[in-house]
Amino acid sequence: MSKRFTFLCLLLLSSAVTLVHAQQSSAVAQRMEKRAKDLIAQLTTEEKINQLMNAAPGVERLGIKPYDYWNEALHGVARNGRATVFPEPIGLGATFDTDLVKRIGDIIATEGRAKYNAAQAIDNHSIYAGLTYWSPNVNIFRDPRWGRGQETYGEDPYLSGEIGVAFVKGLQGDDPFFLKAAACAKHYAVHSGPEEPRHHFNVDPSKKDLFETYLPAFEKLVKEGNVAGVMGAYNSVYGSSASGSPYLLTEILKDRWGFDGYVVSDCGAVADIFTGHKIAKSYEEAAAISIKSGLNLNCGGTFRALSGALEQGLVTQQDIDDALLPLFMTRLKLGILTDDDESPYADVPMSVVASEAHNTVAREAAQKSMVLLKNDATLPLNKDARSMYVIGPHATDVFSMMGNYFGLSDKYSTYLEGIVNKVGAGTSINYKLGFLPYMQSVNSLDWALGEARSAEVCVVVMGISGAFEGEEGDAIASPYRGDRNDIKLPEHQLQFLRDVTRDNNNKVVVVLTGGSPIDVKEISDLADAVVMAWYPGQGGGYALGDLLFGDVNFSGRLPLTFPESVEGLPGFEDYTMQGRTYKYMTDNVMYPFGYGLNYGDVSYSEAKIKTSKISKKKLIEVEAKLKNTSAMAVDEVAQLYITSPNAGKGSALAQLIGFERIHLPANSEKLVTFTITPEQLETIQEDGSSKLEKGNYKITISAAAPGYRSDELQVSTTSTNFKL
Repeated sequence: MSKRFTFLCLLLLSSAVTLVHAQQSSAVAQRMEKRAKDLIAQLTTEEKINQLMNAAPGVERLGIKPYDYWNEALHGVARNGRATVFPEPIGLGATFDTDLVKRIGDIIATEGRAKYNAAQAIDNHSIYAGLTYWSPNVNIFRDPRWGRGQETYGEDPYLSGEIGVAFVKGLQGDDPFFLKAAACAKHYAVHSGPEEPRHHFNVDPSKKDLFETYLPAFEKLVKEGNVAGVMGAYNSVYGSSASGSPYLLTEILKDRWGFDGYVVSDCGAVADIFTGHKIAKSYEEAAAISIKSGLNLNCGGTFRALSGALEQGLVTQQDIDDALLPLFMTRLKLGILTDDDESPYADVPMSVVASEAHNTVAREAAQKSMVLLKNDATLPLNKDARSMYVIGPHATDVFSMMGNYFGLSDKYSTYLEGIVNKVGAGTSINYKLGFLPYMQSVNSLDWALGEARSAEVCVVVMGISGAFEGEEGDAIASPYRGDRNDIKLPEHQLQFLRDVTRDNNNKVVVVLTGGSPIDVKEISDLADAVVMAWYPGQGGGYALGDLLFGDVNFSGRLPLTFPESVEGLPGFEDYTMQGRTYKYMTDNVMYPFGYGLNYGDVSYSEAKIKTSKISKKKLIEVEAKLKNTSAMAVDEVAQLYITSPNAGKGSALAQLIGFERIHLPANSEKLVTFTITPEQLETIQEDGSSKLEKGNYKITISAAAPGYRSDELQVSTTSTNFKL
């Protein structure tokens, strides 16, 4: 039997199996849809309306269980007790590792299933106890002042879409019909601060920015991730509430993209249509606008006004039935609508929650998320250094590792624990607070300063926490409702660093905590090494120790640009993309998107196009050589950028269209290959349409976004060109 014949037989068998599975899935879907419609037909109008709000009561006569749709799982099951806590999403974006993020999504769903079963056993049907997770957040982190930017995967739509799809696929499972858990893409759309005016703020982006920047990640999660839900944002877009916009919810989301899941408002957003945006003249009208625009679920209680809207003729019974169907279908896919539901994911024991296996993945994620910004031959540290000093309140503060929308874990490792875990028995290592997080100490004596200056190595843990940045009501130390007016650290933290490094010959390593860009210009000048640790979750402390002492190599990359200052940025409320992100910033860049050091020495060279004949309709294959000339293995994040003929004249300076993590053993080289689709070459025009420009295209494969201080920062890059 020839190999070709065998291959064809296997291909036919695979196709037959796929066809059978598709037919079975279709039959299940049809049966479940009929069941959902039958249940809806038996509900009274009041019962239907009650099912359209997040806290849906049970309907005992039909066997429908009470259920609250509101749950969170940005980086672990959140706000619901013990669970494995992974790095904040901005840290997950920094991993550039879709396989890892998919595994994390699967772990979250597994723990969520176990916790749901345990909650059901004690009749806990409350908020945060369900399986409809309002995650991930794929908004674009367009401005470093936004307090909730930490919840996103960064500033780039392609990276956000790739990481977001991986998370959704991991969370929802691989059954063709049933869901392990239900993901939800939020906040749709054009939403990235400021926090304070979001309940009445209108955004009027150009169609170019809308379709080039603000919508692509959502589209990818719908089309490639088959995400179960989409959450409408608080703000208005083009004068219509994002949670009541026919253009966003019906024309784009449902008609163009084919989304057939459920759409939920952000919490209280339907009421904002009346009270904040002043679009509606009553709660009845606000509810009617939302439901007729394509909203299915009201997080809040405004949909109680639908009974009055019915009486006033603002909505029909059919509108209500149509809104309810995707909600019941979601619960049937989860297997949680009634007691006799089906689900292949139903039996998950509590032993999986916060298990050691999950803890190991949390540590791996923290390792891959941290970014080495500077290293002046200081790291890795010697485990047998004679003396070492750790200083700073965040070194022992678990809260500075949690981030936003977090769960609770009994396995948190602080930075101090991670460092102490590594040093030799003969090393004299000590710790003092040194300074307070957000205010100047009043004691004129600070013994920590002299002790830190006398140590052979001093690790200063500086930065901010969720007290200083976050959602409008969470960040209690923020005078700007969770946002930041500036990206500098508090002055007293900087002054302490100045004092520690003044006329001193010891080695100073700065570890920065936070979920957003920090002004590191002076910090980088003063310190010998700088690490951006983000909010790394429960494994953060041990992960930092692994990295600082060289047991694991740094591989994290910045998922957003670190500007030199906010003075060079457009206004916070300005949603145009000019002057923002690596795509449109021509100056004010301290560290570029995609940047991050490691302990190796990797060079990029010999970029070339492998496709013999370039055309507008063919895939283009490109490759480059990566060479590690150091004695330590590295994980390199190779990034593919395209520069169009119109770059800098209306189009982006460069655009990320591919990335790959590549393991390079010591003293080795590998070829990295990327495939470019014709669609990736298209540029978005001012009217929102896409166009394949004629002219010269530049392809860059590099270790960071091209063009920013590449020589000074030692960013290796290689490029080639072609013409269309």
